[in-house]
Amino acid sequence: MEIIAKISKGSNMDQVYLPKNRIGFDIGNYVLIKPFEKKITQTEQTSYFYGIKSISPIKLEIIKKIIETISKSVENYENIIITGSFLDEEFNFNDIDVIIVSDEKENIKEIENNILKKLKIKTHIIFFNKNSFIEALKIDPRWRLMLNRCISRKRLQPLSARKINYKYLDAQLIKSKILIDNFDYLTGKEKYKLTRNLIAIYLFIENKTLSEENIEREIRKKLSIEVGDLKNNLINKNFFKKYKNFYLKLEKETIKNATKQE
Repeated sequence: MEIIAKISKGSNMDQVYLPKNRIGFDIGNYVLIKPFEKKITQTEQTSYFYGIKSISPIKLEIIKKIIETISKSVENYENIIITGSFLDEEFNFNDIDVIIVSDEKENIKEIENNILKKLKIKTHIIFFNKNSFIEALKIDPRWRLMLNRCISRKRLQPLSARKINYKYLDAQLIKSKILIDNFDYLTGKEKYKLTRNLIAIYLFIENKTLSEENIEREIRKKLSIEVGDLKNNLINKNFFKKYKNFYLKLEKETIKNATKQE
């Protein structure tokens, strides 16, 4: 395993920084430093970690191979971003979301099939051009939340100021009504995803930071349930009532404001 890094100027000694999330190179290991003479390709450059405390070496290797595979199909991309529950600390390989930002039009299914063929892992690829990605981050809490915890091929630009489009948010909010209509038939994980969507929209409207920590805090505060219990479908007696009341109140306010915006 090799890591490519730049020498940085320090106050007393010059230094080379290594990412905390890496394959190999444990603390205390001796390493050899020598000049790197060939031109550095995009896939050899260091990725950027956002909101990730730790990740297993095997997942880092998978991410590296995903980026290499995509780079062969999309030569001129703005960014490649890995997100989703794959980045959780659990040994989970079922939900690898990949955002590709590029002005090139590519066959998404072909790229997904190439990754599946090479790694035997399914991915869900979302394609944006640069302008549509910027716009999505302005109006959609889902994308802002996803970038709060991700691994990015290139450094992420600061988020643009949010732009409230109540009609759009109302359409996104309807997804969470599924929990009310199909409560007895949903799994705990499905209920969590719908609750997460509901709380994310609420935080976005309130102009609060969208993060997993804030989502979980508001779930406990507004709905009186622990996230672990919700995911495991250990629902307390008051959850459904509180969820329904919270949803209907937020829906009413959103529709009211959407009418004003027209």
